[in-house]
This record gives sequence, structure tokens and C-alpha cells, in this order.
Amino acid sequence: MSRTRLNIFIEPAHAKRLDQVSAHKGVSKSAVIAAALASFLSPDGEDQREAALAKRLDRLSRQFDRLERDQGVLIETVALYLRHYLTVALPVPEHQQEAMRAQGRARYAQFIEQLARHIQRGRSLVREIRQEIEPVAPAQQTGEGHQPPSSDGAIHGDDPAKSSEGEKP
Repeated sequence: MSRTRLNIFIEPAHAKRLDQVSAHKGVSKSAVIAAALASFLSPDGEDQREAALAKRLDRLSRQFDRLERDQGVLIETVALYLRHYLTVALPVPEHQQEAMRAQGRARYAQFIEQLARHIQRGRSLVREIRQEIEPVAPAQQTGEGHQPPSSDGAIHGDDPAKSSEGEKP
């Protein structure tokens, strides 16, 4: 088998990495370059790179879909909480406002402590909600149970706090 001698120029960082790889693998620099060149020029190599890229894009797409679904759950949760709070919260008389603020600060501190414990344990309320909702999915297809997510990914359901016109606050 005859070989052709080439004089090439590469970046210093590439030369250093080539030295490391050839030493680690126990092969010559020429062998590493020949293998890399064969892989790069191989017609199957392009297909493999395209398949790997497609796989990564699919994974990113699934991750994005999960993020979008989680965001929809969070938005609906906050909206429902606000609707409930604004529906049931009574105005506080002025002479009780300072006491209510102090109680609010204490409750907020308790909330932050509970949130920190929840996060430190690696738990996700959104994941727990999804797990509670997902088993209902087969019933959704038959028209029973909860309403399915809308096209925007939000989860809508019957809410007694809604007005008779079905308006949202």
C-alpha cells in the first residue's frame, strides 16, 4: 500500500489535542489523522452525522414540549390561585392592616422555607400535577373526566369561581 506525504498546517490547539489523542490511544499522529479523514470523507459518515443531529433535534424538541407544557401548568395554576384569592379575600380594615402585614411576612417566610425543602429534595410540583393528570388521559379521549389541554398547552377545567358568562378575571 503506497502513501502520499502531505505537509499540512493546523491550529496549535489542534496539534496539542492530536498529540494527546495519539499518546492516549498509543497510535501515531498519522493514524489518528487518517482515521479522522476517512470518517469525514466516508459517505456513511455524513448519514451518521445527519442521524445524530436528527436525534439531538428530536430530543431538544421533546424537552421544549415538556417546558411548554410545564409553563402552561404554571400559568394556569397562578391564574386559578389569583382568581380564587381575589374572589374570597376580604378587604382588611385599616386598624388591622399592620397585623395582617406581619402575618403575611411570617407566612411568606414559611412558604420560602417549605419551597426550599421541596426543591432540595428534588421534587417538582409540576411533575406531581402532571402525574395526577396523565392517568386521566384515556378517559379524556372518550369524553369522560377532565377536559384535555387546549391547543396552547394550558389546562382548562370547570371552575365554580367563573362567572356565568365563562369570563376569566
